[in-house]
Amino acid sequence: MTSEDAIHRGGCLCGACRFEARGAPTDTGYCHCRMCQRSSGAPAQTFALYPEDRFRYVAGTPSVYRSSDWGVREFCPVCGSQLAFRDADGVSLNTGCLDAPETMPPRRHIYCDSRIAWFDTADDLPRE
Repeated sequence: MTSEDAIHRGGCLCGACRFEARGAPTDTGYCHCRMCQRSSGAPAQTFALYPEDRFRYVAGTPSVYRSSDWGVREFCPVCGSQLAFRDADGVSLNTGCLDAPETMPPRRHIYCDSRIAWFDTADDLPRE
């Protein structure tokens, strides 16, 4: 997917928050859970999972919202862009916030039991 020394940069709509992720993500995909649908306003959200020590903000400080007992969502306090979800697995950055989102294609679909019936993607990726 990507080399281990690559730096992937991204940020929010207004540019107040910027981040870097180092190397290849441990997972990528589409999340169809209701929390991602509601927080993004979209039928699914794409993500790239990184260990905590390979993700950092280089500009701005995101606001944090505890969306569940197991995780928090981070978003720009200026423009409201949702940037990442953090839990015990690491940091799931929202791939749409990357400067080059095409470098991290999804590998699977998760929480498909919450998929909105009128939305589907034209792919053969595994569905969980």
